[in-house]
Amino acid sequence: MARFHTLPVAAVDRLTDDSVALTLTVPPELREEYRYAPGQHLALRRKADGTEIRRTYSICSPAPGPEGPRTLRVGVRLVEGGAFSTYALKEIDVGDELEVMTPAGRFTLAPAPGLYAAIVGGSGITPVLSIASTLLAREPGARFCLIRSDRTSASTMFLEEVADLKDRYPERLQLVTVLSREEQQAGLPSGRLDRDRLTGLLPALLPVEDVAGWFLCGPFGLVQGAERALRALGVARTRIHEEIFHVDPLTAPATAVSAPAHSTMTARLDGRGGTWPVQDGESLLETVLRNRSDAPYACKGGVCGTCRAFLVSGEVRMDRNFALEPEETEAGYVLACQSHPVTEKVELDFDR
Repeated sequence: MARFHTLPVAAVDRLTDDSVALTLTVPPELREEYRYAPGQHLALRRKADGTEIRRTYSICSPAPGPEGPRTLRVGVRLVEGGAFSTYALKEIDVGDELEVMTPAGRFTLAPAPGLYAAIVGGSGITPVLSIASTLLAREPGARFCLIRSDRTSASTMFLEEVADLKDRYPERLQLVTVLSREEQQAGLPSGRLDRDRLTGLLPALLPVEDVAGWFLCGPFGLVQGAERALRALGVARTRIHEEIFHVDPLTAPATAVSAPAHSTMTARLDGRGGTWPVQDGESLLETVLRNRSDAPYACKGGVCGTCRAFLVSGEVRMDRNFALEPEETEAGYVLACQSHPVTEKVELDFDR
């Protein structure tokens, strides 16, 4: 069960003009709770003007050893008008305390021999840095190809960390950098990594058919284009893993769904259950939150997957889903923040 704890800020490192890395100290008694798999994320929360704000940020450091993590490091990029990212870049300082949820997310890779690859854009490097560094350190029989897209070299997050990783594993890490708004002296021409470009580029870089797992992370357009390119190249959907950092509401509009008359939902959460009426137009997460403030959530946009729950009975309709893999939805999992009842009775289990 996801829980919040207060953790002190140990370091604030400026990465670019519009991004920082926050390092948080984990006390010994909480290290087991904050044990994470490479690729997982943390939800940070604060209150501003009486409103609770939650934002999700991926952990960028390698997965911890048996003793658990002594620190947690996340990357934060400034979003125009962003309530939390503005606070992170302009106000957070060493010694401050932040409310931090225990790790969540399934955009992960358990180290194993083989060839793996990632296509990332902008801050999408954050979870992939954790995945690649953990894999290369723990599995001598593994190789990794990192294809990253950024606007300019000055806007590239974790530039030094990736360079250090390449120096450490020169034979096992292939690094390909594409800048969309700046010409490079060497390497690939500038421009966006869209479907057509990737379809031609990928077979020239690596044996696509030999890649055991593809990890796509970044803005919606990049991830969507990369997935379509891989599918066109014959890559099975089960070998493609995605995490989206930003979705334009105009690109993927939510669809309002009215609940049936007198619809009720039952939810099991942290070992306790309850049944409540669903108000017209509200999501199942909103119904639970009216009665249980400890319901897990972060983005409320169908992106992070924190509110994932198992549909025990009834039928729901999700407005959108950018977090669950097809096999998860086929197994009966839904995003509570995007789900509306289609039947008069619905039951969710947040504990499965």
